[in-house]
Amino acid sequence: MTTFAMTRRAALAGISALPAAAMAAPKAAEERYALVPDIVVAKDGSGQFDSIQAALKSIPASNRERKVIFVRNGFYDEVVRVDAPYLTLRGESRLGVRLQSNRPAEGISGDVGQGVLNIVPTAHDFVLEAMTVHNTVTKAGPHAFAVLGRADRSIIQDADVLSLGADTLSMWRTAKSAAENGLSEGPGATPLTQDGGRYYHNGLRVIGSVDFVCPRGWCFMESSEIVQVYPRAEAAVWHDGKGDPDKKFVMKACRFDGPDNYFLGRHHRDAQFYFIDCSFSARTRDKAPYTVSYPLDGGPPTPADVERNKVVAADTLWGDRNYFHNSHRDGGDYAWMADNLSTAVGKPTAAKIDAAWTFKGTWDPARTDGPRVTGVAQQGQTVRLTFDRLVTVKGAPTLAFEGGETGAYVEGSGTNALVFRKPSVTAKAKRLDFAAGVVIASEGVSRIVFAKVDLPRG
Repeated sequence: MTTFAMTRRAALAGISALPAAAMAAPKAAEERYALVPDIVVAKDGSGQFDSIQAALKSIPASNRERKVIFVRNGFYDEVVRVDAPYLTLRGESRLGVRLQSNRPAEGISGDVGQGVLNIVPTAHDFVLEAMTVHNTVTKAGPHAFAVLGRADRSIIQDADVLSLGADTLSMWRTAKSAAENGLSEGPGATPLTQDGGRYYHNGLRVIGSVDFVCPRGWCFMESSEIVQVYPRAEAAVWHDGKGDPDKKFVMKACRFDGPDNYFLGRHHRDAQFYFIDCSFSARTRDKAPYTVSYPLDGGPPTPADVERNKVVAADTLWGDRNYFHNSHRDGGDYAWMADNLSTAVGKPTAAKIDAAWTFKGTWDPARTDGPRVTGVAQQGQTVRLTFDRLVTVKGAPTLAFEGGETGAYVEGSGTNALVFRKPSVTAKAKRLDFAAGVVIASEGVSRIVFAKVDLPRG
């Protein structure tokens, strides 16, 4: 078992104990067409860019296709901002790619953002994987964001997210902004939420001090390690579920550790925590996630504290909602860790609690089925294929027709309909051919898979 001292040294060194996750397309699909990145970033000049920020800026905010930026191993001492939607930022290796900066939140000016990695509201369906993001501040306690996200449908997986400060991993989308109007709308698109964001995390190692994993809205976090490094911290995890009783923060198969007698979690507004198949070190304090009350030290409240407590009371309509299943502490469980899913709304079973359930069926980032054709329309010398979701074309896929003829792709990438040429007026479309190109989903999923090649019968 990892000790706290070892974990803290690992935090400063950026060392991860979690294995890398395979992020490739299925083997059968790869044998037909191998996806290549749209952009390569390399410190040695072997890519199109030598900085991550330059690569991100090269993609306009009007982008509507899934773009993959591949980052070669190296130390990238920079602060970056993501503006465009449908981007995948993929490292060559989790330990080999380090995006880092010494960036305390206080006193930050400019439009890049307070974090090392800043995801603005327009950058929905963003995916980060296989790298380390490290705010290298040396003072524990004050705010020091490694990731500050304001966009809906964000995925962070197979990554180390590190800081000694507070709010290390802050996914803070609140009300839908004016900048998001018109985004992810129309045929095939999944609407953005009006209030709160949706976030999916898998295989992370997050280190910080106070409230350092702190989503606003809906969050599903799986197979991750959460380590607090500040002895004076009031909590490790935090949630803002204000405005909708369904908002929730689900942690499944996660491991928690910290200094002696560390606090697990808290909230200043309505919140809903689920701990499913989680484990806690023996250092965990005997206190369930709680509603904040001022002063924090439990002393007599000042007039200012009284006013702050009024605000908290007004924003906590549903009380403490902490749910556990098969979650245990080294050395013995506390009473509040007992299984109690039956007391949650809908009485969900542990088997039912996954990403799709967390987001109430509005988004399933863990889905492994590729886009499928739902409609085929003959249009003179072309055929129009309608898909069940937004799709992106990579390379030069073709449409196979009966008799062995093929039709070239014409247009439609970034929408839910692709147009292909017909070899003749009477030719009948048979199936998609991915020998020279492929069709993938545009919206964010944890694993890129190819569209189904078969067309609907009839």
